[in-house]
Amino acid sequence: MSELTPHRRRPRYSGKYPRRFEEKYKELDPEKHPETIAKVLASGKTPAGSHVPIMVPEILEALDPKPGDLAVDCTLGRGGHTREILRRILPGGRLLGLDADPIELPKTEALLRAEGFGEDCFTAKQSNFAGLQAALVGHGADVILADLGVSSMQLDNPGRGFTSKHAGPLDMRMNPSRGIPASKWLERIRPEAFAEILRDNSDEPHADLLAPVLAGRTFSSTIDFAKAIREALAARPETEVKKTVTRVFQAVRIEVNEEFAALDALLRSLPFCLQPGGRIAILSFHSGEDRRVKKAFQAGHREGIYWEIARDVIRASPGECHANPRATSAKLRWARR
Repeated sequence: MSELTPHRRRPRYSGKYPRRFEEKYKELDPEKHPETIAKVLASGKTPAGSHVPIMVPEILEALDPKPGDLAVDCTLGRGGHTREILRRILPGGRLLGLDADPIELPKTEALLRAEGFGEDCFTAKQSNFAGLQAALVGHGADVILADLGVSSMQLDNPGRGFTSKHAGPLDMRMNPSRGIPASKWLERIRPEAFAEILRDNSDEPHADLLAPVLAGRTFSSTIDFAKAIREALAARPETEVKKTVTRVFQAVRIEVNEEFAALDALLRSLPFCLQPGGRIAILSFHSGEDRRVKKAFQAGHREGIYWEIARDVIRASPGECHANPRATSAKLRWARR
C-alpha cells in the first residue's frame, strides 16, 4: 500500500489581509474566488494579477465593430477589450490579438479559448504593435485598437520590476528575453541624455536635478531606485515626490522597451493596414504618446488618408475613474479611413 500524501496547509501570511503579490492567492485565481474579485472591484481597486479594461463603451462606439469584420487588438493584455470586440464581430468575423509579453500572452489566449473563442475567430500572436503590418500579411483590417502602456498584470507583479510598489528586480522589459533590463540601461546612460529622456518621456520638471544622481549608477532593486529618487528630492513635499517617482519609472520603462519607436512605426503603418472605411482607436496614458497620436491623425486627415478623426480627446467618465483609478490618465483618439 502506497503512503498517503500528507495534507499541506496553505502558507500563512502576516496580518489580517495578504499584502505581498504572491500571497493574494484568491485574486490570482479569479475563476475560483469570484466573491473576492467582486469585493476588490467594489473598493475601487484592481485585483492582483488582473486588468480592468478602460473606456470599453467609448472604444466600441468609436470602432463600431460589426459581424464579419476583421479586427486587430494590438495590445491583447488580459483580453478585456478583445472579448467585447469579438462578441460584436461574430458570426463571421475574425480577430488578431498581438502582445509582446511572452508571460501574459499564453494565459490570455487560454482564457479566451476557455470562453469559446476558437481558432476560427481568434488568433494570438507574440508581437508588439510595430509588427502590425507584417502580422496582417496583406489583409486590410476593418477595426484596429491599440491600448498603449502597461497592463495591471505587469504593474502588480514585483518580479517584472515596473513600479516601486513592491521590491523586485529593476527590469521593466515587456519581453524579458529581449533587450537589457532597466538596471543595465541606467548603468550605461549619461546624465545629459537621461535628463533629456526624463523631459521627453514624462515631462519631468526635476530632470536636471535627478539625472546627475541617477544616471550611471547601479541599482539592485526597484526599491533602491525609488529611494535614490526620493533622496534627491528630500526637501520637496511628499505628494510631489510620489508623482516624480512614478514619472521617472515611466520614462525609463518607455526607453527600455523603445515604446515611442514602436508607436511611431504603428502610426506610419496604419494607413496600409486599414480597409477603406476602417476604424482605428488608440488609448494613451501620457502626453508623449497622445501628442504622437494627435499629430499623426491630424496629418492623415489633412492629406486625405483619414476622412474623419476625433475632434477632441475623449476621457474616462468620473464614475469610471472612481471605480478604476488607472483610467484617470487615459486619453482616447480615433480615426476612420
